[in-house]
Amino acid sequence: MEPRVSLITIGVGDLARSKAFYTKLGFTASSVGGAEVVFMQAGAVALCLFPRESLACDADVPAEGSGFRGIAIAHNVREKDEVDAVIAEAVAAGGSIAKAAHDATWGGRSGYFADPDGHLWEVAWNPFFPLSPEGALSVPP
Repeated sequence: MEPRVSLITIGVGDLARSKAFYTKLGFTASSVGGAEVVFMQAGAVALCLFPRESLACDADVPAEGSGFRGIAIAHNVREKDEVDAVIAEAVAAGGSIAKAAHDATWGGRSGYFADPDGHLWEVAWNPFFPLSPEGALSVPP
């Protein structure tokens, strides 16, 4: 397997609400997908919004479940003060603060917001993981 993430699909309770939330954060919906699924470019990967029941059916697993899902999506920023600004933007768009932005023990700054369905997003400034001009994260060897 080539080590790569191509698409991140999240199960949502209300497709229109989630599309509006992510659009307010600057994502642009593709014309592909129609009324059943929303695809949005997110740098080198794509973010996919899929109704929770449909995603569970596609994966052949039960749809019920709540609480911590065992995953967080990360959005790294270029400057330390951008962490607070991005979290505030997410809250203004309809999300909620899961963990307030704070200076982290590892030398950066981070915090978490949850989208309208409770999916966690970490917003982080990490001085050890620089971003390219295009926004690609570089993990040191």
